[in-house]
Amino acid sequence: MSGSVVGGAAAWLADPARWSGEAGIPARLWEHVWVSGVSVLVAAAVALPVALVLGHLGRGGALASAVANLGRAVPTLAVLVILVLSPAPFGIANVVTCTVVALVLFAIPPILTNAYAGIRAVDADLVEAARGMGLTGPQVLFRVELPLAVPLVVAGLRIATAQVIATATIAAFVAGPGLGRFISAGFGNQDTPQLIGGAFLVATFAVLVEVAFQVLQRRLTPSRSSRTGLVEDVGAAAVDTRQPGLTGSL
Repeated sequence: MSGSVVGGAAAWLADPARWSGEAGIPARLWEHVWVSGVSVLVAAAVALPVALVLGHLGRGGALASAVANLGRAVPTLAVLVILVLSPAPFGIANVVTCTVVALVLFAIPPILTNAYAGIRAVDADLVEAARGMGLTGPQVLFRVELPLAVPLVVAGLRIATAQVIATATIAAFVAGPGLGRFISAGFGNQDTPQLIGGAFLVATFAVLVEVAFQVLQRRLTPSRSSRTGLVEDVGAAAVDTRQPGLTGSL
């Protein structure tokens, strides 16, 4: 039985008709990429500035924790159904827009909490040394804290992206776009090959994105030597800005 199921899914994937048209695999994949990418970008645009500022100021830990707990508690599918079915002005007519809004709300917590934790995890001695060299608050944030917090920031984006890709699949059950349409259609039509084939496509897409983020995270993680020389480089830059003729009197 399992061999026939796998063979049926392989045949479904190999069918040339699945790879063309508005309802084909490339079109559905592009919908999934677009919805997921836009959702993560919007969530990052909202969450990262807040997390960086609160982490730099050393405040907002309770807020970050509350947002994270709220994000875990509220089911995204329920939010999506409410957005789709609610009457105007609370409802949103476009299902794609509803999907993006629900996914943004779902993606904000991991991005916010990881970025905040990354800034707060920076060695306080490094921050004090940078301030002692005359750097302003924004300079400390962007030249010292953020470079060292990048691995955790990327980890938050990785977690959010993985969750968004998975949840966007579920959104297809409320007529949302993406690869999940194959899974929902497979359920509705009792078409096991289509169901398994759609699940395979979603899993492959998620794994490839996860691997890409893992590689990016490793490359952006500063080595011990770069951590040691970071404040020295920043200090040299701070001294240069004090040279006459460059910035005027301070």
